[in-house]
Order: sequence, then C-alpha cells, then structure tokens
Amino acid sequence: MHIFEEIMTQVVGISILILELMGVIVILASAIRGFYQYAKRVPNMKLTLAKGLAVGLEFKMGSEILRTVIVRDLSEIVVVAGVIGLRAALNFLIHWEIHEEMEEL
Repeated sequence: MHIFEEIMTQVVGISILILELMGVIVILASAIRGFYQYAKRVPNMKLTLAKGLAVGLEFKMGSEILRTVIVRDLSEIVVVAGVIGLRAALNFLIHWEIHEEMEEL
C-alpha cells in the first residue's frame, strides 16, 4: 500500500507541474496576442485577452484541485483552499468582464 501511495504522490506531483506549465503557457500566449492586437488597435482586444486569461486560470485551478489529493495536514488545506478561492474569484471577475465586453459589441 505504501508503494501505491508513493506512486500516486509522484503522478499527482507531475500532473500538477504539467497543468501549471500549461496555464502559464496559455496566459503568456494570450498576453502576447493581446499586446499584438493592442498595437494593431483591434477593437475586441480586451475580449480576446480575457478569454485567454480565463482558460489559463482554469488550468491553474485544475492543478490546485489536484494538489488537494496530496495535502497532508490542516495548514496545507487552508493554504490550498485560499489559493483556490482567490483563483475562483479571479475567474468570476474575468468571466464577468467577458460578459460585459460581449454586451458592448
């Protein structure tokens, strides 16, 4: 049983890193694309950037949810819950901004 737990911890740890990396890549790509569109004065640049940020944040929230699998004590649970709460709030604000931008178009 101990071997299975160690394997699971390693798989979850690697999965967390992969999801974090995917989130960072999506956010960076969206930022670069958003800056390019800003420089070209594309009218719906904010909408494109907000959608990219939302997707990147979803990947990062997925990694935090996986992190709950390997949490060992209460203090870690509080930290992970706080991070998930902040990311959920950011996601809500970004989706609200997307909705507002789409209404303006």
